[in-house]
Amino acid sequence: GCFAMAIRTGDDTLIGTMVEMTGDVGKSASTLKADIEYFVKVLTIFALFQAALVFIVGIARGLDPIQVFVQGFVVIMIGNVPQGLPTTVTACLFIVAESMGRQNVFVKKLDVIETLGSCTLICTDKTGTLTTNKMTVTSLVTLKKALTSAANPTIDFIDRSIEGVTYAPFGEISSFPSQTLFKSDTLQLLATICANCNEASIEYRDGVYERVGEPTEAALKVLVEKMGSADGALLETSEFALDDNDPAVLATRFNDYFTSKYRCLSILEFNRDRKSMSVLMAPASRTKKGSNILLVKGASEMVAARCKRIQLEDGTIVPITPEIRKQLLAKFDEMARTPLRCLAMAYKTADSLGELGVVNTPEEAADLLADPAYHRAVLAALQTHSQSQYYSQSLYAQIESDMILVGFCGIKDPARPEAAEAILKCRKAGIRVMMITGDSKETAVAIARDVNIFGKDENVQNNAFTGREFFALPPNVQLELLKRGNKVFCRAEPSDKQKLISMLEQLEEIPAMTGDGVNDAPALQQAAIGIAMGITGTEVAKGAADMILADDNFATIVTAVEEGRNIYANMQTFICFLISCNIGEIVTIFFATLLGLPEPLTPMHLLWVNLVTDGPPATALGFNPSDPAIMTHLPRPRHESILSPWLLTRYVITGLYVGFATIGIFVWWYLDKGVSFQQLSHWAECGTWGDAFAHSAEAPNWPKQPCDIFSAMRLKAKPQSLSLSVLVTIEMLKALSAVSLDSSLLRVQPWQNGWLLLGVAVPFALHLLVLYCAPLAKLFGLLPLTKAEWIMVLKFSLPIVILEEILKTVGRHFKDLKQLAMTKLKEAQEEIQHLSSLPPPLF
Repeated sequence: GCFAMAIRTGDDTLIGTMVEMTGDVGKSASTLKADIEYFVKVLTIFALFQAALVFIVGIARGLDPIQVFVQGFVVIMIGNVPQGLPTTVTACLFIVAESMGRQNVFVKKLDVIETLGSCTLICTDKTGTLTTNKMTVTSLVTLKKALTSAANPTIDFIDRSIEGVTYAPFGEISSFPSQTLFKSDTLQLLATICANCNEASIEYRDGVYERVGEPTEAALKVLVEKMGSADGALLETSEFALDDNDPAVLATRFNDYFTSKYRCLSILEFNRDRKSMSVLMAPASRTKKGSNILLVKGASEMVAARCKRIQLEDGTIVPITPEIRKQLLAKFDEMARTPLRCLAMAYKTADSLGELGVVNTPEEAADLLADPAYHRAVLAALQTHSQSQYYSQSLYAQIESDMILVGFCGIKDPARPEAAEAILKCRKAGIRVMMITGDSKETAVAIARDVNIFGKDENVQNNAFTGREFFALPPNVQLELLKRGNKVFCRAEPSDKQKLISMLEQLEEIPAMTGDGVNDAPALQQAAIGIAMGITGTEVAKGAADMILADDNFATIVTAVEEGRNIYANMQTFICFLISCNIGEIVTIFFATLLGLPEPLTPMHLLWVNLVTDGPPATALGFNPSDPAIMTHLPRPRHESILSPWLLTRYVITGLYVGFATIGIFVWWYLDKGVSFQQLSHWAECGTWGDAFAHSAEAPNWPKQPCDIFSAMRLKAKPQSLSLSVLVTIEMLKALSAVSLDSSLLRVQPWQNGWLLLGVAVPFALHLLVLYCAPLAKLFGLLPLTKAEWIMVLKFSLPIVILEEILKTVGRHFKDLKQLAMTKLKEAQEEIQHLSSLPPPLF
């Protein structure tokens, strides 16, 4: 049977703490959602005010209250509300989400797409995101005596370089002649530790050697095979010779040899506190009791700190003096700057293991490790209470003490080639990068230089910290350091991520945070953009994140940010297009009422324009071509509205022209028929005009009653048809001009967006159908237009293109000035930071 002792349950466990932290996390609404909510509120208030004003003006002019209500409330409210906006925004986001999926980015929440576009900072893990996560041992280090005095002994390092950058078990080892492995007990012991203190394996699949398990442990398995394969004489022996060179056997033969000599009694799992793991082994032959051995691997400085002796390559065991320990730490630092992740291998014999040295079965080992009396006995040396929440870690650290260091190896996780280019793109785009890793500071800084987080000669004094160093600083200093520059946080804990996110939000940043572990879930949920890893990520992390990277690649994040910026620009374009169309409709109704004119457009006409004519081109604008310079602009400010003051001014100006043109052609038709503007603006008094009005008109079939020209369907249908045609034509021309928000039509042509051409052609064809299909024309109260009337429609409509080009030119000028000012400010801040990091003058 099996026995277990539960010391914590539910919310008191670490998992329970994570669940509680995740549940307490709140995330602010996306900038797009906030923008639209704010805009709707403002639009509603403006619409009510305008409708009330129109109603008051209409009543003051003596118009029929019912007609004024329809024109003042119903028509104004229809004109103010862009009915196609929700559908267009959702459709655009959905299409972009599908496109991002093809680029290995799976979006769980649509609004995060837009938030990506305003991202100001990316907090990223190192392993697998900035690097390939294909660990390779490139350096193997053992020890030998140095020619020094006996009073002050030192050591030398035998540093062997190893070729190969994949999981294939082939590669030359320098200074490793034939029969080296089995002539040295130390090298055999080192291979034994790498093979047994390991839960990974290498498999041959579809012509490729692949890992199963953790990359670091897989790299050690490959090292064992390379050590064995380097010994040519050994390969000729019957034990290791192969007749057919089966690739599957080549991946495991030497590991199988070293693991076959021992049987595992217990595994002391890795944890972040002691940064090591170990296995308690017994000889496979079950010889005399008390031959157990503890094999340990882990972070070099942590393992070396718990070792009191070292075993040289010739088998000699010597104590670690302060001078030798100093040499070891210097070597670890040297390897970390290469950058290599340094792992040390050590062991502990049965005579130092106490009761663990004599257990003979896994059951005996489990019973002993679960025995509270054993805990108290072992932990007495640490004076740690046995009921401490982390008692098992302290217990394992005590078991893994008083060890013998055998050697260490340098593991390289190559930087992704595309990561360096992606970070350069971030620099140009004004997006800062923070790397958060568990590696040593030297390794982390070296990798940061490789991928352009830091420059090759950049002073990193105020930019690279261990987690403990940074959070020991005063809170105001922490916030000041986080305001500018790229940063590296090493030896960081998962909880550090959540602290950083909280501080970045205080600084009004919009951070993206990557994560893969259960402990990362609170930070992923709290960040404006939580990004989980698709390959190495846990299901908990994926559940808390807003998006998932299928390839765990940093460059994919930058691609997603660029896509987010493009979709924001496109949404800004079509939202502004819809709003500008509505402004034109509002201006038309407002000034028609203000001037006392008959209604140029009916509520049905406005609904037709808003629902059918505006929707397709607005949706098509979501497919506008990407701006090649989009990643050279700084992130937009957090609280900047999607409709900036300049854009509002711009569209009010174009809206005024739309209103002028729509009313203008309406008035032109009446003037052309002999009706004066004075008469037109006082049409409500037509009943008092008598026969004089009828005789002044020069048109066939002119009505006998003056009021009929303003109220009879067959007569007012023509000027309303002209007004509707001008409105539709102008909106189609505005859509073509909106292929780029700022660029001229001479630079970005409408045919670069094929969907836009279709989105303009279909609504215009429907408009023609309504005009020339008799049943539909009768339903809408319209009449067909003649060729001369279409020419007049174009005369009123085409100037909108010239006006848009002029306003774009002005907008580009102001935007360039703003961009230049922000760039100069950023350069000044970086210069101040650089000067503050310099050492003080000597005099």
